[in-house]
Amino acid sequence: QVQLVESGGGLVQVGGSLRLSCAASGRTLTKYAMGWFRQAPEKEREFVAAISWSSWSGITTRYAESVKGRFTISRDNAKNTVYVEMNSLKPEDTAVYYCAADIQRAYVSSRPSDYDYWGQGTQVTVSS
Repeated sequence: QVQLVESGGGLVQVGGSLRLSCAASGRTLTKYAMGWFRQAPEKEREFVAAISWSSWSGITTRYAESVKGRFTISRDNAKNTVYVEMNSLKPEDTAVYYCAADIQRAYVSSRPSDYDYWGQGTQVTVSS
């Protein structure tokens, strides 16, 4: 069993920055892909970014087009924690952000259905 706990959300002005953290417990996630998703009111959950690591290919990251160049996903394997640094925030980035773990695939997926474990979410609100 894996427990994921997000933190770092809050209220920020347009153009501001936030860093979200996702701390994992119950299993070491070094070998697994980790993703960030978000869900705005009355919208479907959407992919934000994902990261994986392997001994043969190193770190692989993937981003949604809407956040590419503004968000950076990273992981600290020693702390079993994944981060997403969010810069140049826009009102459309307002959503509940969820961390997720995929323990079955070696590649990074953008499909929510591919992820096995989810955190409870953290609210990000960007005011204009």
